[in-house]
Amino acid sequence: MANSKTTKELLETYYKGFAKKEGWETEIADDFKYIGGDMNNQVPIIGKSGYIEVISRFSRIFQEMRVKKMIVDGDNACVIGNYNYEFPNGEKINGDVAEIWTAKNGKLTSLTIFFDTLTFDKNTPKSNN
Repeated sequence: MANSKTTKELLETYYKGFAKKEGWETEIADDFKYIGGDMNNQVPIIGKSGYIEVISRFSRIFQEMRVKKMIVDGDNACVIGNYNYEFPNGEKINGDVAEIWTAKNGKLTSLTIFFDTLTFDKNTPKSNN
């Protein structure tokens, strides 16, 4: 697939849309694998729709985001994303998230993120669903 986008191009399109909270989904593979920041739970969410659901919840908390650093090595990449969060309890925090990506055949195929889960847990109300 000579015409397929490079990993860097995929990520640039993804983050441009992600910052606006629209248009990022086009770069995600249908069989996308996502592992969230819980070190005790490394079971991935499989599929584009599952990831879109995760992001729709996350989008309610982050106000702005910017890419601080992007390192691309072939089909693998590491991005440090910087986010301004506003939690439901009114707490406003700025924080970094380490985002480890893989790409294949012109789509982003997986993401594993690492972040301060304690701060999120402390500032997010517990739901019963």
